Amino acid sequence: MLRILDIAFKDLLQLSRDFKVFMFLLIMPILFTFLFGYAFGGFGGESDSRLPVGYLALDDHWVTDKLHRLLANSEVIRLEESVLFSEADLEKLVAEGDLAAAVIVPQGYGKAVVKDKTVRLIVIADTSVQAWTTVKAELLSAASRIDGAARTAEVMENMELEGVPFDYAFDQTLSAWEEPPITIHETSSLALEKANLANRALAHTSPGMMLQFAIAGLLTAAQVIVAERKSRTLQRLLTTNTRRIHVALGHYLAIFLLIFAQFSILITFGQIALGVNYFRLPQATLLAAFCAALCISAMGLLIGVLAKNEEQAIIFSLVPMFVFAGLGGAWVPLEVTGETFRVIGHLSPIAWGMDGFENIVARGLGVESVLIPSAALAGYGALFFALAVWRLNAAEEK
Repeated sequence: MLRILDIAFKDLLQLSRDFKVFMFLLIMPILFTFLFGYAFGGFGGESDSRLPVGYLALDDHWVTDKLHRLLANSEVIRLEESVLFSEADLEKLVAEGDLAAAVIVPQGYGKAVVKDKTVRLIVIADTSVQAWTTVKAELLSAASRIDGAARTAEVMENMELEGVPFDYAFDQTLSAWEEPPITIHETSSLALEKANLANRALAHTSPGMMLQFAIAGLLTAAQVIVAERKSRTLQRLLTTNTRRIHVALGHYLAIFLLIFAQFSILITFGQIALGVNYFRLPQATLLAAFCAALCISAMGLLIGVLAKNEEQAIIFSLVPMFVFAGLGGAWVPLEVTGETFRVIGHLSPIAWGMDGFENIVARGLGVESVLIPSAALAGYGALFFALAVWRLNAAEEK
């Protein structure tokens, strides 16, 4: 046991003198977390996703005001208005793509609606784009409500019901649309709602960059073993009564402590500085980080044993970083890919690490949701460690 600790302490002391360790394990993941966070809107605050639609009213009537209120309260379109707008201005803005469409209320619109006369709204749009279908449906819905309210009010007025004037019946009919007899309410757990309030982009980017650059940091850890082999320190060590498994465990422990320390610092940074809710379930976060460190450390040990020189150590570290990170969803969530790619992506241990962390910080799930990802990471770790020990034995026997 003391020999294992001595080897681990020696590796940690050697790694602490190398600035590349600090850069790959801490500086790079923080920088790339900010970079990807900005790219995916992580620091943009709340944004209005409604389609911008220009609005110009040439009619001064209370019915026109009702139409304006309906459109202004829409959850689909966002009215863009200005007293300086002209029809030519709206046409230009639509042509340049600044507006999804523009609607012009012609003069006499309100009186025509009240008198049940045919009247049309003027709409400027590029009908070849997909957004037009959405805008068209919303405009038709608003116009139909106005026309339906007018017809209902006219019927009630013709019935000569006492105390039911046209404008009152019109308002009541419009109000009825706002309170339909059947509504659908979606609910979610409080934990998930809190996760949604936190920035979802950062909830993906933070663990993604943390896992990616943990693999990149293996470069320096692997070079320690390569340097030992080149200086024949490893061969001399194996001539002593130190068993090969103890040598492997010593190097593995050093890499594990390094990676786990990285995770601890970056998780704390993500919680405090970025608002990523790692501490919602600290025991689950700890389990995911622990198993991810077990897996990545074993990968680093295997890279160090396989690499014969510094160039190979660089290749064996950076290639898995990009392949595993890209395939495992560290850059783009696997949820947005197809089912086939999602299955293939889970051949990468990074995908299981992302599942574990995102189940906590983004999906609002419980501790049990981390058990399967953690078991998968531990399994990968056992496989990599076994391969490293086998390769070490085979190489040094030659």
